[in-house]
Amino acid sequence: MSFQPRLAVVAFALIFIAGCAQHMGATESSTSNAGADLVPLSSLAPGVRQDMRYATRHNFMGRPVEGYEAGVCWLSRAAAQSLAAAQKELEVYGMAIKVYDCYRPQAAVNDFVRWGRDMTDQKNKDMYYPRVPKSELFKRGYIAEKSGHSRASTVDMTLVVVDARRASKRVRGPLADGIDVDMGTPFDMFDEQSHTEDASQSPDVQHNRRWLRALMQRHGWKNLPEEWWHYTLASEPYPDQYFNQPVRKN
Repeated sequence: MSFQPRLAVVAFALIFIAGCAQHMGATESSTSNAGADLVPLSSLAPGVRQDMRYATRHNFMGRPVEGYEAGVCWLSRAAAQSLAAAQKELEVYGMAIKVYDCYRPQAAVNDFVRWGRDMTDQKNKDMYYPRVPKSELFKRGYIAEKSGHSRASTVDMTLVVVDARRASKRVRGPLADGIDVDMGTPFDMFDEQSHTEDASQSPDVQHNRRWLRALMQRHGWKNLPEEWWHYTLASEPYPDQYFNQPVRKN
């Protein structure tokens, strides 16, 4: 074999190896969005309200979280399409979805972990974890090194009243145009009271949480029992991937 054919064989082998590595990165990488079909939720469900807390100071850390360069919701296309269908159903009932968080970069999760290990920073304890020692947030599962949000098919959400008259036929409690449906606790309250089936909640709140869960189940979502606001698409397209691309407008 001449020198040039040998070079060709080597070049082909290198290309093949690189292609395999790229394929593995698309299916196993925890740091890349390569090959993932993620879309801004507003492009498919403009009626969904967005109150992206981790891009602001209005969260348990009291500051913008690393990885959030914009306060916009990104999701896998499958999740966005499913949420759009749920929003369409809600419009008939005089309500809308409000999302607090959607796709979450791994960098943000890492930021949570660093915060969770810093016992000197407890400035928002009274609002977000009044009954739980910060030293127990990991043990109780409120802070973890991996999050389903980083797979781009999980949302934190609630319901907003658009037409109180129509909404009153489906949910209970104080209802007025423009307010959130009463779910009993604020978003991201680290407490057993946030469990979806918490029996200490009023009958109205229990009804509202179960009604939200039933709505989301009809559209293929499953609830995290410890957080009434947390839903993951049951048939999520990237169940083994944890992405790290920052949240940006485009």
